[in-house]
Amino acid sequence: MLSRLLSFWLNDMGQRNVKLTIAYDGSAYHGWQRQLEDISTVQQVLEEAAGRAVGGPVSVRGASRTDTGVHAVGQVANFFTNTPIPSDRLHRVITKYLPADIRVTRVEDVSDDFDAIASVQSKLYRYTVFNHYEMPLSVKNNCYHYYYKCDETLMQKASFDLLGEHDFTSFTTNSQDNQRRSLVRTLYRCQVWRKYHYIYFDVEGGGFLYHMVRNIVGMLLDIGRGHCPADCIPGILAALDRQAAGPMAPAGGLCLQWIKY
Repeated sequence: MLSRLLSFWLNDMGQRNVKLTIAYDGSAYHGWQRQLEDISTVQQVLEEAAGRAVGGPVSVRGASRTDTGVHAVGQVANFFTNTPIPSDRLHRVITKYLPADIRVTRVEDVSDDFDAIASVQSKLYRYTVFNHYEMPLSVKNNCYHYYYKCDETLMQKASFDLLGEHDFTSFTTNSQDNQRRSLVRTLYRCQVWRKYHYIYFDVEGGGFLYHMVRNIVGMLLDIGRGHCPADCIPGILAALDRQAAGPMAPAGGLCLQWIKY
């Protein structure tokens, strides 16, 4: 009922709901979310660009609050505006005001009840590891240089125990997460695969805890290196203790691939 009333009110105000699909290199930003301090974030830069495009301040809601240094090719956000600028032209105007490391790849009008956060069904993150002793400089900001010999078969075997619904307390590093009512999350996919010197970790879920994907990758790398047995995951999940799991992988290898609605 409330959403229907909001929709009527927005229509009366002549406002439209604009959905953005965004790609960015997160190397130079302190994550997605706008901060109180005077530091650069993706949301802040995007809101400023969109505001210049429509001629007034906008509040952009992003589907995923990526961390400092994390990248995206399929971030999604939305904002309400009363600008009459058509979506295809709005795309070009917003892009004009963005720096080279942030790009809006699509702009579209959506129904008033669409919410980039609340409407999410699942998200897929990809973590990239360069698994060789010498890494090309051209990829240093987009992958983790892990030069120890790694067995992707062992890591894939271990990852099956992460699928489904679990309490992921052992894979979160934020004390605020521990104050939530539930740390239970559902993973639909946890796939490990190699292409030449690159090892990819594709993790899809309905939602994620703070640093959850990076902690999972760090644990799987410990298994792939032979530091932990492939059947250790159930015990780590049952421990409900961050100290039971392996180290956290660095931010630069993580990229938000897409969000499903």
